[in-house]
Amino acid sequence: MGVISAQSSDDENAITQLAARVGKCLRQKDLLLVSAESCTGGWLGQAVTAIAGSSAWYERGFITYSNDAKNELLNVSLAILGKYGAVSEEAARSMALGAQKNSHAHVSVAITGIAGPAGGSKTKPVGTVCFAWMLKDGALTSETCHFSGDRESVRRQSVIKALNGILSLLSRHP
Repeated sequence: MGVISAQSSDDENAITQLAARVGKCLRQKDLLLVSAESCTGGWLGQAVTAIAGSSAWYERGFITYSNDAKNELLNVSLAILGKYGAVSEEAARSMALGAQKNSHAHVSVAITGIAGPAGGSKTKPVGTVCFAWMLKDGALTSETCHFSGDRESVRRQSVIKALNGILSLLSRHP
């Protein structure tokens, strides 16, 4: 096992605290969460299920790393993937919608990006991550971030951003 730096330990504590806040907020509103993850490979799902009692508010998660998985499990159209690519707000929004349609959840979050060290391009460099958050009533927001650091750092920052985005979405929609 590798040495855990103070920074990564602080980030893990932040993730745990954020996941607990997300759970508390979802429980208070009697809502269920579904996640659709690509570059984070289930890290968000792991973070929320690390919270005792999360089965009361976390319905399921999809890890859709390949385009085929995005298409088959989340109904992300091949047209969207072809025109915009898997790392796009269009794909993230479609992932969030597909996750809700294929679950019993009221809130969805989607994460798709390029964690590196390879796979980036001039227009989508390593560290580019697209997010979408959706409420069952149709409220949908998306955002693209550009994170720095190594693969683990980009993935960790993505989970933190996704959890904060859930809290933000829930605070705007009582």
